[in-house]
Amino acid sequence: MPDPYILVLTGFGLLTALVVWLPLALRKLPLSLPIVCIALGAALFSLPQVTLRPLPILYPEITERFTEFVVIIALMGAGLKIDRVFRWRDWAVTWRLLAITMPLGILAIAAVVAWGMGLPWAIALLLAASLAPTDPVLAADIQVGPPKSEDEDEVRFGLTSEAGLNDGFAFPFVHLAIALAAAAGTGRPWLGEWLSYRVLWEIGAGVGAGWLIGRAFGWLTFHVPAQTKLAQTGDGLIALAATCISYGFTEIIHCYGFLAVFVTALTFRGTHRSHDFHHDMHDVTEQIERLAMMVLLLLFGGALVSGLLANVSLVDVLVALAILLIIRPVTGLIGLTGHDADRSEKLTLAFFGIRGVGSIYYLAYGLNHMDVAGAEKLWGLVGMVVLFSVVLHGLTVTPIMRLLDRQHGRDPDKDEPPAVGA
Repeated sequence: MPDPYILVLTGFGLLTALVVWLPLALRKLPLSLPIVCIALGAALFSLPQVTLRPLPILYPEITERFTEFVVIIALMGAGLKIDRVFRWRDWAVTWRLLAITMPLGILAIAAVVAWGMGLPWAIALLLAASLAPTDPVLAADIQVGPPKSEDEDEVRFGLTSEAGLNDGFAFPFVHLAIALAAAAGTGRPWLGEWLSYRVLWEIGAGVGAGWLIGRAFGWLTFHVPAQTKLAQTGDGLIALAATCISYGFTEIIHCYGFLAVFVTALTFRGTHRSHDFHHDMHDVTEQIERLAMMVLLLLFGGALVSGLLANVSLVDVLVALAILLIIRPVTGLIGLTGHDADRSEKLTLAFFGIRGVGSIYYLAYGLNHMDVAGAEKLWGLVGMVVLFSVVLHGLTVTPIMRLLDRQHGRDPDKDEPPAVGA
């Protein structure tokens, strides 16, 4: 039997090779990288030699921390690649999806879960807050391209900016669920603390701290004397430093780190929007994100064959389908009513509410901060929604986005690399 260390080393090499090669191989296929990763994970953990059961309920702290790391890296990457200047009017599609679509989605999901699954309202709200945000990690195929790529139509911009911000704005509802569960047992008042601390302070301080850190990194990178400014190094790892410092500092002062990281990325990008160094930073974050995402999805595939969905009933399946096929599209179209975009763009924005790593993180965070009986059933529903979303959106994203490009006079193959030997 080979040394386990050697097996792990070999497996890591194969995984890294797949990270590089698979996006090219899947470029024109109606198949996404997450689907392949989950299938590989399911196959790997089905082997009799593999005895590990990577169920999130067995490893709650690891699940929370690993998904947290993947999300913050994705948020930095999303913020760095947005070319559009931050102006209130120019971001109208984002505010509609945040202020109308997401709250309506949370309300609708909570009602469906409470009625359909018979769960208490606090637990239903936790599930709703976990399942309402669009995921920044698994949405790479529908996001804008790298910095200065001019690949920023209304659909790609709207979904990228929504995914960047709604993870932070969903957190108050997670804390509301925790507060309601605590109040049910103790009778403590919760509304004043939730509004003043969880909403006003944590959102306001998160935005402010993210802006300050982004400005600081922008000055160090682009505006100090030429001999010492960080852009001279060409080392995009500074983006990882900005991510960890932004998230760490804002968590130390007890505000929303997800929100701060995305604001840091936007501010960092805005300090010298046209500099080529943004490509270096984006490339580093994208590579780290893809590698971490693939590891996570391999484990998710392993969880699926280890019993993650064992407690899922037919009602749960119907609830999961309703969340993806009814609630998100309907609330998306409601939020976009009156927005200056054509019907195909609105339908695409409403349909691609991808659920993924952020949903896993929020449920893990909530379950680690409140006592919930029957957590296996909650994990089963979230796992089912994520699986359905990965398959449904993964199979449709390539043909839909290519069709949308052609409808707007864009060539979807214009950036395709030349064939070998050409």
